Amino acid sequence: MNKLGLGIYLLLLNITAACGQQLPKDAASESRPPQQTVNKNKYATSPTSTLLITTAANQTQLYIPYLKGKNVGMVVNPTSIIGNGKTTLVDSLLKRGVAIKKIYGPEHGFRGDASDGATVTNSVDKRTGIPIVSLYGGKFKPTAADLKGVNLLVFDIQDVGARFYTYISTLHYVMEACAENNVELMILDRPNPNGYFVDGPVLDTAYRSFIGMHPIPAVHGMTIAEYARMINGEGWLKNRIQCKLKIIKVANYNRNMDYKLPVNPSPNLNTQQSIILYPHICWFEGTTLSLGRGTQFPFTVVGHPGLKGKYDFSFIPVSIPGMSDNPPQKNMECFGIDLRKYDTDLLKKEGKLNLSWLLTFYQNFPDKSKFFNAYFTKLAGSEQLRKQIEGGQTEGQIRLSWEPALSKFKTVRKKYLLYN
Repeated sequence: MNKLGLGIYLLLLNITAACGQQLPKDAASESRPPQQTVNKNKYATSPTSTLLITTAANQTQLYIPYLKGKNVGMVVNPTSIIGNGKTTLVDSLLKRGVAIKKIYGPEHGFRGDASDGATVTNSVDKRTGIPIVSLYGGKFKPTAADLKGVNLLVFDIQDVGARFYTYISTLHYVMEACAENNVELMILDRPNPNGYFVDGPVLDTAYRSFIGMHPIPAVHGMTIAEYARMINGEGWLKNRIQCKLKIIKVANYNRNMDYKLPVNPSPNLNTQQSIILYPHICWFEGTTLSLGRGTQFPFTVVGHPGLKGKYDFSFIPVSIPGMSDNPPQKNMECFGIDLRKYDTDLLKKEGKLNLSWLLTFYQNFPDKSKFFNAYFTKLAGSEQLRKQIEGGQTEGQIRLSWEPALSKFKTVRKKYLLYN
């Protein structure tokens, strides 16, 4: 080998070493991590920030051997994908000989074609012929009959890191059902796109609901697997029972890294911008204002017909089947703000919830007695935040009231973290 050839060889060898683990031979193109999931983040502190994030689903060599010979149930939705081709995990595992007996669908359904809040019924998947048990219809929790014939459940759903995003509530009920029926739960973990911060009022369990089940802040800063460990560890399941967990971690990940989702986590979080803004503006779901449901850009705009003359930007929500059948302020011109080009790096620099949008809209709203609705209390986790805003408290005063509960949560949370 000449000097030039030797130099090239050594260079390639160094590159291979720097890139960490090799892709599994049996995974072929499906297990190659999608390129859009790696973003070098200027705020990242870990040296792994330059490496490819590899979701658990893409590390097939770590879990497929464990699935073989078992009757498997899948808690999945359209975010449960594998590889560059965005093949659904169910379709991929069936090709690999895994015996999938049932599918359990959360809000929006297994194929993700149900509108926000729409009841989803049990059905049979047309593509695979596998029975689908709805966990967002007549019940949130699988019954013993639903789990009959299944001895291992796989949970693979992309979360966005907010207490009121219902997939973590589905996780709770699935864990409880598994614990009660002696079924092991495997979690294929995925990054939290809002995992870089923890903030907000801690839920008062007197106001427990499906959009807030546990005493955690509005933004918890955990992945699904970390949160499952907390549910077990803090004894939050009925009668403090324990779910047997088997966790497959994300590789080459820390929570300060940018993570661009390859698939929309739900119909109305249809852009990366909306996903990052979601924890900061979802509060408006508990008001009379529109968050852009009924447009092609939900969760990136805020407005109301009564704010004409105070804001120049406007939009008109309409019925969009599969996204929002009956959106707030339907067919009305809403005036407010457009955050589609807002620099979300500013949110990451702050590392806390932006309350200014909520406070400003309340101040500008003409009839303040009609600003909030009953849903706001569920979102906030108590009546306190609404009363504070109505009482004219400043953002600083509101933040002070979140302590010491917020700091206590951060301390407890450390016990369950799997990533830096």
